[in-house]
Amino acid sequence: MTGGGRESEGGEEEVRGARRIPGPRGAADDLDLASVPLPPLPAPGGTAPDEAVPEQSQPASAPESDAGEPERDLGPGPAAEAWPEAGPGAEPDLWPEAEPADGHPRPAAPEGDPTAPAAEARPKADRGPGPAAESWPDPDREPEPADGTPEPPAPDPFVSSAPVVLPHQVLKALLGAWALSACSAEETAAVEDHLTGCAPCADEALRLRDAVGLLHTDGSLDLDPTLRTRVLDGCFGRRPARIPVPEWAAPYDAETARLDALLRDIGDSEWHAPVRLQWFEEERQVSRRTTVAGVIGHLMAVDGLLSAALGLDDPLDGGKTPLDPTERTETYWSATRRPPTRAVREPWRAQSHELIRTASFAGRNVAETSVSYGAFALPLQDAALDRAFECWVHGGDIADAVDYPYPAPSAAHLHRMIDLAARMLPAALAGRRSAGLAGPAKDLVAAGAPGRSLHLEIEGHGGGDWYIALDSPAAVGAPERAVAQVALDGVEFCRLVAGHISPVEAAAGQEGDREAIRDVLFAAASLSRL
Repeated sequence: MTGGGRESEGGEEEVRGARRIPGPRGAADDLDLASVPLPPLPAPGGTAPDEAVPEQSQPASAPESDAGEPERDLGPGPAAEAWPEAGPGAEPDLWPEAEPADGHPRPAAPEGDPTAPAAEARPKADRGPGPAAESWPDPDREPEPADGTPEPPAPDPFVSSAPVVLPHQVLKALLGAWALSACSAEETAAVEDHLTGCAPCADEALRLRDAVGLLHTDGSLDLDPTLRTRVLDGCFGRRPARIPVPEWAAPYDAETARLDALLRDIGDSEWHAPVRLQWFEEERQVSRRTTVAGVIGHLMAVDGLLSAALGLDDPLDGGKTPLDPTERTETYWSATRRPPTRAVREPWRAQSHELIRTASFAGRNVAETSVSYGAFALPLQDAALDRAFECWVHGGDIADAVDYPYPAPSAAHLHRMIDLAARMLPAALAGRRSAGLAGPAKDLVAAGAPGRSLHLEIEGHGGGDWYIALDSPAAVGAPERAVAQVALDGVEFCRLVAGHISPVEAAAGQEGDREAIRDVLFAAASLSRL
């Protein structure tokens, strides 16, 4: 046979009587399995048949095997190192494969190839008792000491047990990285060891660690609505203003500043974002579509009522201007030749600044100046609170249109807005009764006397308790005359007064006279307007 497994043409003459190493098996693609007889499998524990492995001559120097297994001539080299003995129970599949005569490795048969010779067809050898893993030495295992004591693990060459010694300037420069937990373990240990003995660095490290807490973005990035008030209070506490802003004008000052901050933060295109203004008329909810710039124009037109009361220029100049807020808004919108843009912000903000400045210089007497809204009038201090309320409500409308967070006012300012609405409810209820939209009065009393009342309980932000006179605006609400009770959240009540929710959906808790409850809730919604 040749190295490829084919029979030679001339046929080599065999040396009789001499034992030879078996020739290599042919490749799977050249071997005709149908013409090769399969040797019988050996019995368990027995030896392989003689015809499976031809007998070979035993070297004179090699001793006979104790197990009776025929020795295999493995060529030059120490045979004992290549084939250690194995007892019974060893893995039987460890039969050496012969290398091709030409020195090239034989290609492995593909997995699942039916032409590949089966491994089970090879002779199995019983290697005696003992586990196979113990019979074959592991070349990667390090030898154990003779006394059986395990050697200690070798130290890591990259980790030093000695602390890192760094100069003071380097440690001081590492404080920022240490506060951000960006130092290595050695640097962290060195910095913390240094902080125990250096007071200036310890103070600096404490300040840096506190500053790291401000870098977290877990909470909202929007400023606290009370921040401006607290900063101003702190400043005025240290150095009082020579001409302070009147207390009744503080809500209007705060809400115009918050809305201006929102307007500064939006882009040019967002000034044309659609905004839907909602309010309540009689028994139904109505709305009007405009833009962000249109809302600011509406606020500026209605704020002109306060400007006129203080002797300032009215933004609706030229001719006779109406007093009704809705008519003033329609007049301003119709007079605008082109759609308003962000250019409307500057005149609106200048007007609000002028109002606050004039009210501050005017003193206390100006607070009672009457401001006419056409169908009704309010003192200037209540009118400024009304404008603060509307500035917050429409600021929320703008924020919804441009997807911007806009929290409620501070608790103190929200409480004053709720108080203004509660004081206006008896007159609104009487007006609806005159129009036939509310039930008749059931118990008329003298002016200033306690009359039938509804207990309005406002919970949460800016909450409190108010008693609303039901039968006459001149009567006084009193706890002992309460015939019904309504519980509402503070922000929800303001949304009802602004006409943003229906009276049917507003009340969280109701108890007592159902007719009185309905009349008061609808009267609250009727306070809304464009």
